[in-house]
Amino acid sequence: MTTLLVSSRLHAERGADIAAHAQRLDMALELVVLPADPEGRLSDADCARLDLAFFSNDIFPTHSRQFFSTVRKAPSLQWLHVFNAGVDHPIYTEMLKRGVCLTTSAGSTAVPIAQTAITGLLMLARNFPRWLAAQRERRWDPMRSPDFPRDLVGQTAVVLGLGSIGREIARLAQALGLKVIGIRRSPRQADDPVDELHTPDQLPQLLPHCDWLIIACPLTAETRGLIDAAMLARLPQGAYLINVARGEIIDETALVAALRARRLGGASLDVFAKEPLPAESPLWDLPNVLVTPHNSAAAAGNDERVYRLFLGNLERWFHGAALRNTVSTAAS
Repeated sequence: MTTLLVSSRLHAERGADIAAHAQRLDMALELVVLPADPEGRLSDADCARLDLAFFSNDIFPTHSRQFFSTVRKAPSLQWLHVFNAGVDHPIYTEMLKRGVCLTTSAGSTAVPIAQTAITGLLMLARNFPRWLAAQRERRWDPMRSPDFPRDLVGQTAVVLGLGSIGREIARLAQALGLKVIGIRRSPRQADDPVDELHTPDQLPQLLPHCDWLIIACPLTAETRGLIDAAMLARLPQGAYLINVARGEIIDETALVAALRARRLGGASLDVFAKEPLPAESPLWDLPNVLVTPHNSAAAAGNDERVYRLFLGNLERWFHGAALRNTVSTAAS
């Protein structure tokens, strides 16, 4: 008998479907349910017999501590699947060091995140901050030459990180007529939607030719603080920055300085060094900044995509096949 830890909500909404799926596989599967009360605890005996665990979206954030306390007390845990794509939290390093197989839901939110990034790009490119400010003031403020924004066609976007999110951003950017330069360690593939592909060490040489720097890479020891004052200074006057990755990748103080000085034309930021973004942060009030609350992935279809990915991996696990989105080393 294989045991799987699930949330109370997932059990109520999907428990019968998971059981039916296991039955079709001829898999003996028992669902162990996390207590609905965040202060509730499974017995040590129940923790000891856990084989698999699914960290579904409904667990975060109210039941996160309860869930991870439970898996920490599960010495026989073999596989943990998580709804998110990022694995920069220390708990994931801890699980990997224990020998637990860790899989993510990378790709399940790529489309909505990319759409959010491109929305930010279009709003900045078309100078929506000006129009929105005028709307709040009930002020008619049509743009006149020479204040017209530049045409997007022919501008250059550098996409830092070309995973599932970065690739979708690149595809949409190309559709808008931008030249797209991708940054990734691995070699170019035939279907990469980029005009050029370079390795991360070449980023400083590419920034002076970049109209849009779009950050979509994981937070790792190498990317933490990567976009610092020196990197920002290499961008051309009036360049724009979009971040849908992690706030810690950017030196936020240096970014604020570049925005205030109008060295940068603007920024669309979904992630920040400290979250929630403190009320006293100057980023709230800068007229050339769009702030969203680490919510770029928001989409009604995410849970279904994550669930289908999990079910596919459950079948692979049962058959001893390689799992999708396996993490070899957590970010540090």
